[in-house]
Amino acid sequence: MNALVIAGGIPKPGDPLYQYSQGKPKALIDIAGKPMVQWVLDALSGSAFIEHVTIIGIGDEHQLLCSKPTTYLPNQGGLLDNVRMGVNHIAEEQPEIKKVAIVSADIPAITSDIVDWAINTASESDHDLYYNIVRREVMEARFPGSNRSFVHLKNGDFCGGDMNIVRVSTVTQNETFWNELLIARKNAFKQASLIGFDILFMLLIRRLSLESGVEKICKRLGINGRAIDCPYAELAMDVDKPHQLELLREDLTSKVPA
Repeated sequence: MNALVIAGGIPKPGDPLYQYSQGKPKALIDIAGKPMVQWVLDALSGSAFIEHVTIIGIGDEHQLLCSKPTTYLPNQGGLLDNVRMGVNHIAEEQPEIKKVAIVSADIPAITSDIVDWAINTASESDHDLYYNIVRREVMEARFPGSNRSFVHLKNGDFCGGDMNIVRVSTVTQNETFWNELLIARKNAFKQASLIGFDILFMLLIRRLSLESGVEKICKRLGINGRAIDCPYAELAMDVDKPHQLELLREDLTSKVPA
């Protein structure tokens, strides 16, 4: 499987992480002696299933290390733009590839074993999209004080993971869906219209179960998706705020050989 690493985010003045990045990509912020994205590349390098890595948002001048063949693509300006451009590039270069693992550059605690677990679990079924979610109790047990945002559902509180798998054709051949996402990405009401206000209302009053939520949302978006209840908090422990950065610095420093 190919991995697409999304590394294009650049904190702007006023962003809480700007003091750490100083105008450079967030993926290059130092964590325990190496760029944040390098921890992700280390995990992908050790995976038994990843065959090629495409990094979008930063160039090869940063001398990152990856044991798998690696391609660098320029930043397209936004998350959805980067995903779409990256998947399309992979499809053009390797038309035989059916599915791609999309991995955020800001989950440095991820390991090769977790990458392989995610790919193995997704291989149990044939869906367009596999979206990893982590329960509140799993996240707080592994990273107490992380202050992640959770969605409240009937059968628990969940946060989204940052390694997910998508069928290539879902990105390359669903023009209408992707155009709607691009238009809606900065407008909450337009985003709500994509999945339905009834679903959002049920979320707010906590009457929606995980299973029914996935079914309804996928039906509205015209895809065949699967939510995976992930036991690894590392897959969802991203760096959005300074306290999360410091938490991961402390956690990963303890794993660096003396």
